[in-house]
Amino acid sequence: MRYGVVIDNRKCIGCHSCTVACKTENRVPLGVNRTWVKYVEKGRYPHTRRFFQVTRCNHCDKPPCVEICPVGAMYRRIDGVVDFNPSTCIGCKACMQACPYDAIYVDPERNTAAKCHLCGHRLEVGLEPACASVCPQHAIVAGDLDDADSDVAQLLARAAVRVRKPEQGTRPRVFYIDADESTLVPTVARHEPFYMWSERNRQVEGGGAAYAPNSPFPQRDTLAAYDVAHERPWGWQVPFYFWMKSIGSGVLAVPALAKALGRLSADPLRDIILSSIALVFMAATVVMLVFDLSRKQRFMNVLLSPQRRSWVSKGAFLLVIYCALGGAFLLSGLTGLGRFSHALLWPTVLAGFLAAVYTAFLFGQCEGRDLWQTPLLPLHLLVQAFLASASVLLLMPATRDQLGLYNLAVGSLRICLLLHLLMVLGEIAIPHNTDNARYAVWLITRGSYGHLFWAGAVALGGVLPLLLLFARAANAAIAGLSGLLALGGLLAFEWCFVMAGQRVPNS
Repeated sequence: MRYGVVIDNRKCIGCHSCTVACKTENRVPLGVNRTWVKYVEKGRYPHTRRFFQVTRCNHCDKPPCVEICPVGAMYRRIDGVVDFNPSTCIGCKACMQACPYDAIYVDPERNTAAKCHLCGHRLEVGLEPACASVCPQHAIVAGDLDDADSDVAQLLARAAVRVRKPEQGTRPRVFYIDADESTLVPTVARHEPFYMWSERNRQVEGGGAAYAPNSPFPQRDTLAAYDVAHERPWGWQVPFYFWMKSIGSGVLAVPALAKALGRLSADPLRDIILSSIALVFMAATVVMLVFDLSRKQRFMNVLLSPQRRSWVSKGAFLLVIYCALGGAFLLSGLTGLGRFSHALLWPTVLAGFLAAVYTAFLFGQCEGRDLWQTPLLPLHLLVQAFLASASVLLLMPATRDQLGLYNLAVGSLRICLLLHLLMVLGEIAIPHNTDNARYAVWLITRGSYGHLFWAGAVALGGVLPLLLLFARAANAAIAGLSGLLALGGLLAFEWCFVMAGQRVPNS
């Protein structure tokens, strides 16, 4: 048994009965929607036409929201309906990033994720979902796709249908008859500050999607006449989490490399300072992660009842392992146990690399953000960890007295800045396969993030410190300034990458 839905746009009149029925049946609060109707108008007066799209969860055969949920709050029922359990949800909003359809929201009353579940309580007693039962035109048809005699299976057998974003590979089970490109593809229609009966909701946390007036993506004479706003899931905490994790996970990398090359002697005080920096920044990273949860008191569920496929839960364990090794390394330095400190150095550094890189796989599960689906990201995060390590070392006065470490830090920062710039520019220069990714790149390079990206991430945070290191590397003050600029540029890039990636409209 696999429940699915066919929406017949030949019959839909845009009456919003489905929206009202859904809100009433499921007690959906104001300001959020499980089902809504999008209006798009095409053409020029008097030759215009209005298109409707009933928009909702697609109950995918391969739901990315289920895979990324760290505590199993999102799950797929035996009948194929993708459901959720609000009693276990921690409010990490990863499922919102994974959904390519904007179908998940944070319930403002429960502070947990919520979405359409096809009125599962009605299906269990043989009733239709509320939206299908009230549609005056019978434009919404729900039923068992595996039952050849069901209305929904017969409609699929005799009518040409389309789905939203088939390129995502989620295999959605909401099918549209006579759907127009302008409603299916979010970047096609132009959005004005106001709609037919309302203004765009700018009270939504984060401002929702970015509909730039000078964007090159909307088609000519195509206007969104009515739509709803969606929350930007992750706020300022996540770019700072990226940045602090680079410092915390990588700060021991360059000294470990120097020791391996025989260019650095043992120094318990240096090890204590660096491991303390690592633990402080990793602790701040964890604080940022918890602070961004809408159900902060349930954070420990990630460790106590993890969903093993999720890189949110895997990452939590990697952070714990790294912090435990870092704490043991610090303790061995404080107690003068040099033999243990030497034995723990490389396990701690390798655990730090894993802590740095895991976020690439987490972002890989965010199917709704095509900008983040880059195979270079694991290597890029590793380079950022080395970059942060070299920068921190050049900011420490004690490094100036250790010529081998100082020279290695300068050389490492040069190489890492060069690699970082090449990867950053490569990511925006390579062809992107989807409008979603192209729109995000446009927002970074020419849109609202353009000044921060070119001036902050590239010029002041990349090119300038690189030039300073090649021109005046022997000057410790100039080298320290270069490290400070590099860290600032890294934060600017993280901000652009995280924020622009989730400002692209998904519905």
